[in-house]
Amino acid sequence: MMIAIVGVTSFAALFIPWPNAASWPYVIASAIIHTLYNLSLVRTYRSGDLGQTYPISRGSSPVLVTLGAAIFAHETITFLSAVGILLVSGGIVSLAFQRGKVRTDFLPAAFVTGVIIGAYTVIDGIGVRLAEDSVAYTNAMFLLWSITMPIIYFALRRRAPAYTRMQTVMALTGGVVSLLAYGIVIWAMKFGTMGVVSALRETSVIYAAFIGRFFLNETLTMHRLASCLAIVSGVACLAV
Repeated sequence: MMIAIVGVTSFAALFIPWPNAASWPYVIASAIIHTLYNLSLVRTYRSGDLGQTYPISRGSSPVLVTLGAAIFAHETITFLSAVGILLVSGGIVSLAFQRGKVRTDFLPAAFVTGVIIGAYTVIDGIGVRLAEDSVAYTNAMFLLWSITMPIIYFALRRRAPAYTRMQTVMALTGGVVSLLAYGIVIWAMKFGTMGVVSALRETSVIYAAFIGRFFLNETLTMHRLASCLAIVSGVACLAV
């Protein structure tokens, strides 16, 4: 994925201007923290089941982003937006509970990942406003970030990954899609409050639940439906 992003951003850098000088500390800081995020995410996935670790990591971040934006960017939100963010975060985190319980051994790793997500989101929210050009900021940050991961991978593994052709295509495609997806988030934070944008970003778990139901034949339990309903209610509050 990172190799694909290196290729795309390096080519785009020939045509896209660099962001304003004031944003470069944030570009560099975000690239470093995104690298830590990659490493922390792998550690989180190894510590517990995806169905429990992912909701904790992603669900905790909107609240953390809202707090970080209030402290470092002096952002304020309405009461209804605060309720919406809490409903979205709560609905996502509730997906981690299975039969009313959640394992505690993976919580530290999952929460650390959530903190890192919150950190890079706030940094990018401030940075893109200083850059003025969201495309220039996104391309510069992804270019610096994507260079780090192949170096770290080969330093740790000392060999090329044994991927099939299909897996290689999927990984390369995933890299380009992730660039576009988070690029949209960065663009949105140029205009909207970071906490609201972060909460709306994480509503992708709803689509994941229904994709799992209709394409992977996964069971859509009443628990999952209730969690999705809480998330949708949160989005309704944010849309008012």
